[in-house]
Amino acid sequence: MISSTSFLLLTAASVALIHTLAGPDHYLPFAAMARAFSWSRQRTIAVTLVCGLGHVLSSVLLGLAGIALGLGLASLQAIESARGRFAALALAAFGLLYCAWGFRRAMRNQPHGHTHGHADGTVHAHTHVHEHDHLHVHPRQTDSATTVTPWLLFTVFLLGPCEPLIPLVMYPAANRNWMDVGLVTLVFGLVTLLTMTVATLSCAAGMRQIRIASLERYSHALAGSIIALCGFAILVLHI
Repeated sequence: MISSTSFLLLTAASVALIHTLAGPDHYLPFAAMARAFSWSRQRTIAVTLVCGLGHVLSSVLLGLAGIALGLGLASLQAIESARGRFAALALAAFGLLYCAWGFRRAMRNQPHGHTHGHADGTVHAHTHVHEHDHLHVHPRQTDSATTVTPWLLFTVFLLGPCEPLIPLVMYPAANRNWMDVGLVTLVFGLVTLLTMTVATLSCAAGMRQIRIASLERYSHALAGSIIALCGFAILVLHI
């Protein structure tokens, strides 16, 4: 017969897997940004794991604080629900701002023509792209965006709750079984991080196969749109 601890850990692993896969915000933003910024596999994994770790640990700390203060499950779930709405709004806002930045960048990078006249009466026209022409003048623009954007996403994930973890932790905590509290947290966290990483890499690989030349310069705007849609999906569908 399966022990209560084994059953609890199996439940934690199953809930973590379903919760992560059911929430596209756990992997689509990372895949879209990896595609837009041309991240390496290692960087994609690193950003996903750091954001995922912040996502899980924030709920763990809230749960421990609630236990220490004697808060009930209903109170903690109410706090997590409020955090969830705020995080969804923050994710949507981040996506919209990123989309606007990406669209502006795409417009600046739009090929356009210039006509030139010479002293001998010769007139000729040529097309160019500002980003290519001025790459040597503004090398920090892309580097800054590449550095700042993942940290903004990390902040959003730090604010975002991991709602299913709270009741899983509260059950053994009510019985003062701190070993089970630690094991549940560890299993839930590991399965969540592993699922996020695998799902992100799979989606990123699929997105890299989609290459439409006319849309390449809109990659950041599209990534921002995907992130914003994830935020709105959480608000509307409560996923």
